[in-house]
Amino acid sequence: MEIIPAIDLLGGACVRLNQGDYNQVTQFNADPVSQALTWQKKGANRLHLVDLDGAKSGKAINNDCISAITKVLEIPIQIGGGIRTLERVEELFSLGIDSVILGTIALENPELVKKLVDIYPNKITIGIDAKRGKVATRGWLKQSEVNANDLAKELSELKLAAIISTDIATDGTLKGPNIKALKEIAMVSKVPVIASGGVGSIANLLSLIPLE
Repeated sequence: MEIIPAIDLLGGACVRLNQGDYNQVTQFNADPVSQALTWQKKGANRLHLVDLDGAKSGKAINNDCISAITKVLEIPIQIGGGIRTLERVEELFSLGIDSVILGTIALENPELVKKLVDIYPNKITIGIDAKRGKVATRGWLKQSEVNANDLAKELSELKLAAIISTDIATDGTLKGPNIKALKEIAMVSKVPVIASGGVGSIANLLSLIPLE
């Protein structure tokens, strides 16, 4: 099992939202570059970046910060948040990002996702964020009626790097992941699944091992 540390960017700082609520923000470090270097020094093999400003607005607000992180890190970086156009994907790869995470457009523009996977095979990751089993988009502000497992099964037919599964109810709570939901999505996916949300202890990590 690979453990991937994450940095959530909001207003240029490292933060954590509680259950995706932009009104419940905890700031941990005002310097994302130093935090990224800390994770690398601690032995991380990969860094997960989330542009929360981008997820909410669809605009490239944190580019300077993202670029600064890619310049100092030696490990691969995957990033998600507000990535909804071919041009934005190209821009992020040009900055040195290793894998781009698509969320909203996986639901709203599946044809673009297929096109991007054809251009960048095994470089596109799909983020499936769910509330009560249904996919949420637009920085978790918009709720759909699409079943998360159905979407995972369909998209895993593509040459993806991985699927990131997040249960919004557990995210930021540090009370443990939704094991049942993760097992269901892993059973239907043909690509690796990254468990996201709720991990706050060694015991939480150990609870994921039976899903391997």
